[in-house]
Amino acid sequence: MADHEHGKMDITTQEKTFDGFMSFVTKTVIAIIVLLVLMALFIR
Repeated sequence: MADHEHGKMDITTQEKTFDGFMSFVTKTVIAIIVLLVLMALFIR
């Protein structure tokens, strides 16, 4: 069995991927909210 030391793994790639994912989700949610507000204002 391999020896594993908690907290010793290099996670820079995972952190970059997660940061990119969170940025994408945040921008998408903002775009959806803006779209919904514009639809509420202009489509009656």
